[in-house]
Amino acid sequence: MATKKAAGTAKNLRDSKPKYLGVKKYHGEAVEAGHIIIRQRGQNWLSGDNTGMGKDHTIFALKNGKVVFSKKRRTAFNGNVNTKKVVSVK
Repeated sequence: MATKKAAGTAKNLRDSKPKYLGVKKYHGEAVEAGHIIIRQRGQNWLSGDNTGMGKDHTIFALKNGKVVFSKKRRTAFNGNVNTKKVVSVK
């Protein structure tokens, strides 16, 4: 016989902090060099003129200007034509 009653374990007490992904600066907003425009997982948006992409796919401004969102048609290796979303700074 046990001398103490068995105690259960708490399994739902751990949680991860939110990652705050998404668009940070919208179309027409003024940005300075280094400002983050979009935080994303994967390449949902492509970086265009005067923007760079970090190793975690964050798109940021390389020059001062205004944010412009557009679409671009790209042809894949198999001949399929896809429409991609592009972020630029003008």
